[in-house]
Amino acid sequence: MTTTTRVAAAAAGVLLVAAALAGVARGEDPYVFFEWKVTYGTKTLLDAPQKVILINGEFPGPRINCSSNNNIVVNVFNQLDEPLLFTWNGMQHRKNSWQDGLAGTQCPIAPGTNYTYKWQPKDQIGSFFYFPSLGMHRAAGGYGGISVVSRLLIPVPFDPPADDHMVLIGDWYTKDHAAMAKMLDAGKNFGRPHGVVINGKSGKAAADPPMFTVEAGKTYRLRVCNVGIKASLNFRIQGHDMKLVEMEGSHTVQDMYDSLDVHVGHCLSVLVDADQKPGDYYAVASTRFIHEAKSVSAVIRYSGSSTPPSPAVPEPPAGWAWSINQWRSFRWNLTASAARPNPQGSYHYGQINITRTIRLMVSRGHIDGKLKYGFNGVSHVDAETPLKLAEYFNVTDGVFRYNQMTDVPPAVNGPLHVVPNVITAEFRTFIEIIFENPEKSMDSVHLDGYAFFAVGMGPGKWSAEERKTYNLLDGVSRHSVQVYPRSWTAIMLTFDNAGMWNVRSNIWERHYLGEQLYISVVSPARSLRDEYNMPENALRCGKVVGLPLPPSYLPA
Repeated sequence: MTTTTRVAAAAAGVLLVAAALAGVARGEDPYVFFEWKVTYGTKTLLDAPQKVILINGEFPGPRINCSSNNNIVVNVFNQLDEPLLFTWNGMQHRKNSWQDGLAGTQCPIAPGTNYTYKWQPKDQIGSFFYFPSLGMHRAAGGYGGISVVSRLLIPVPFDPPADDHMVLIGDWYTKDHAAMAKMLDAGKNFGRPHGVVINGKSGKAAADPPMFTVEAGKTYRLRVCNVGIKASLNFRIQGHDMKLVEMEGSHTVQDMYDSLDVHVGHCLSVLVDADQKPGDYYAVASTRFIHEAKSVSAVIRYSGSSTPPSPAVPEPPAGWAWSINQWRSFRWNLTASAARPNPQGSYHYGQINITRTIRLMVSRGHIDGKLKYGFNGVSHVDAETPLKLAEYFNVTDGVFRYNQMTDVPPAVNGPLHVVPNVITAEFRTFIEIIFENPEKSMDSVHLDGYAFFAVGMGPGKWSAEERKTYNLLDGVSRHSVQVYPRSWTAIMLTFDNAGMWNVRSNIWERHYLGEQLYISVVSPARSLRDEYNMPENALRCGKVVGLPLPPSYLPA
C-alpha cells in the first residue's frame, strides 16, 4: 500500500470515528466498525490446494453481528490484483442503493485502494450473508455471515438460545475462479460442483476440530445459509430434529423438520435441542437435483464426549415433490414481532390491489456461438458507468435505455438482445412478479432492496388462473426464492424503496451470462425522506468522472 493510501485510510478512519462520536451526541443508533484486508490465499479444501479470497486471513470471512438499525461501517482494503465489490445479500439498504455493492450501483474498488461502506439493517432482523459480487469472485470464497438481532425492547418468539452459530454451506469447485470466468466467456460451462464445504471446510480432514460444542439439555440457534453458486443443498443433523424459527428476516411458524432444503442464496434459522445421548453427531449438507450427488459433514460434539459419530449418516430426501411440499409448509408467524413492535401479520398483503404484473421468463440462447441467459429476450451486460450513477448525474444517454424489456415474455423466441437491462417501477406501487423457468435445471432468484411475499409456485407456464392457488395470508416475507425446473414462482411487493435495485439469478453461471436486470424506482418528490444523496466518498468512474454534483434532494 502506498503512503498516500495509508494516509487517506487513516484520515478516513479519523473522520468515521468523529462521525460516530457526533452521532452519539445526536442520539443516532450505535456504530459497529470493521476493517477488512482482502487478499488471496491458498487453501486445500477438496484434496488440492487452490487460490481463495480471504478477509483478514480468514475463510469464511468475519461474521457481522449487529442489532436492528445499527450503523455498519466496513472499510475494505482491496489487496487483490483486480477490482472488487462486496454486496450484502438480503440487506434492504433503505433509501441507500449506493451501498448495494454491485456493478450497476457502484464503481469497483481498484487494486491497492480502499473504500468504506456505511449501511444500516433498517427495521430488519434475521440471517443473511455477504459476498464479493464481481465476475466469478463468489466462487473463490470471500463470503461471511450477517446476523441481525432484535432491539432489546422488541419481543422475540422464542427463549434466548445457549449460543448462536452461523452455518455457511455451499457447493465448491476446484477450478480457479478466473479460469471459470474464461470458460464462460469462451462459451463453455464449468459443469457440476466438485464437492460441498461447510464453514470453509470439506470434512475430509480427520484432525478437524468439531464445528460446535454443545452442552446436554441446552438449546442452540443455527443460522444456515447456502452461499454456493449452483446446487440446492439439504441440511440435517444426525439424531436431532430442527425447529424452524426464522427465514431471511421473518419469524416463521415454528414447525419441526428432520431435514431442510436450502437453495442457493437462501438463509434460515433453526433451534436445535441438545437432547440426545452425549456423543459426537454429524451435521450433513448434500446436493439436491443434480447427478453425482456430493455431501459434506461436520461434527457437533456434546461437551466431554469421546464417542465418535455413528457412520450411519441420514440420507437426503429424493425428488422435487418433497421439496415443493416442504416449501408450502413454511408460514409467516402472524403474531410475532420482527424488527418493529407491531405483529408481522398486521400487514395484510393479500388485501392490496395489484397495479402491475411483470412476467419474467428465463431466456437462453447463443450469440456468436457463446451461451447467454436473460429475461424476456434481454441478456444484461454491465455498463462502464454504473447505472445508478448515470441516472443520478442524468447522463444515461450512451449508457443505457429504460424499459427495453417488456412485462411479458416475447411470443416467439428470437435472438437475445444484449444490453444493460433496466426497467422502471412507479414509486409505492404494489406489483406482482412471475418468474418462469423453462430450463431443465433449478433456478433461484433474488431481489435487492426489498423483502417480498412468495405467494405461489407450480409446474408449467403461469396463467391468471394460478392466482386462485396463491397464499394471500401468511406467505413468508423474504428476499430470495427458488424456481423449480419448467415451473413458475410468484411474488408480490410494494416498491417503496427508491433506488436502483438488482433482480438476479443466484445461480452464478446464469447471473454471469446475463440473467439479471435492474429496477429503477424514483421518488417524484426527489426528497431526502425517500432517498439519500450520493455519499461524499462514492467512487467515480466512466462518464461521471469530473462532473459537478447534481442538486441535492430536498430536505425531508
